[in-house]
Amino acid sequence: MKHKTRYWFFQLGGWGSVTLINIFFAYSFDRLDTIHDRNVIFGRLTFFILLGILFTHFMRFILKTFKVLQKSLKLQLLQLLFITVIIAIATSVFHNLLISKFDILTKTEKAFKDDFLLLTLSGSFYFFLYFLIWNLIYFSYHFVSKSQKQQLDTLQLESLVKELELQTIKAHINPHFIFNSMNSIRALIDEDPSRARNAITELSNILRSSLHTEKIETVSFEKELHIVKDYLALEKMRFEDRLQVIYEVETATTTKMVPPMMVQILVENAIKHGISKSISGGEVKISSKIIDNYHVLAVQNTGQLIELIQTETEEGKTFGIPSTIARLRLLYGDKAHFTIKQLNAETVEAKILLPV
Repeated sequence: MKHKTRYWFFQLGGWGSVTLINIFFAYSFDRLDTIHDRNVIFGRLTFFILLGILFTHFMRFILKTFKVLQKSLKLQLLQLLFITVIIAIATSVFHNLLISKFDILTKTEKAFKDDFLLLTLSGSFYFFLYFLIWNLIYFSYHFVSKSQKQQLDTLQLESLVKELELQTIKAHINPHFIFNSMNSIRALIDEDPSRARNAITELSNILRSSLHTEKIETVSFEKELHIVKDYLALEKMRFEDRLQVIYEVETATTTKMVPPMMVQILVENAIKHGISKSISGGEVKISSKIIDNYHVLAVQNTGQLIELIQTETEEGKTFGIPSTIARLRLLYGDKAHFTIKQLNAETVEAKILLPV
């Protein structure tokens, strides 16, 4: 509503200014001496302004419908120029039909009254100039607004990272997970020294990635997947046969950029609220695909969504999912989506859709 009010304020204010300027020059050059002169000047001006408002509003509709201002800068300028030319010609046609019907032609126009094409091209030039100015103002306003919004989103993202830095580290480095991993590693030192060394490397990778999360906005999915695999390898030591892991990753998605540790958080939730709640354990499935120009990341786990909601509510810990939604919104706006649902009686699915 606020944007509509602002738009109409500028629209009516702009064309109102054009009206006053034309009236001022008409009086200045003594073009209103006779009633016929006044009828011609004010009649033509009325049609000119009304058509100007109508067709610029229609032009705005076209720009929004075809999302012209969301394309590359070069394509924006080319399409704006093309649309301006077409709308100017269409407006000139309507204007000439009206002034001919109401017989408010100038002396020059009366001389070429039968040459409708010439009159249309002549009128198109003037409408083109006005519409070009209108489009440049419209384009500049939205370009500045978009830049300001991007700056604001960046500041909000930085603020979110700073504000939740400690919570991020805690969410990524669950103390119980560290203690459990250390205990498992200690048990492996004598039993399987090689596996123990690998486990220390995996834990180190997770800690390093967690501490660096706030410094970068995106990483390749391949790097994110390495962290997830390290995390699951450590959890596999604790759960053993109770934890089954399945990967369905399209090769083309490994180079796509994703927010760091985002998939890891979903996997951690799957372990914490799904696998650990079941005596018999369960399955965690991680998939990465390209579907309809989206990079679709999904984490499925054995469990019940209601248990996650109850646990988060009881413990007062709702950081994981809300922070995921907030990060997606700030990084991608409304182009990215997150959902979590009970897929079937025994499976919960968390899904992220990132624009390709």
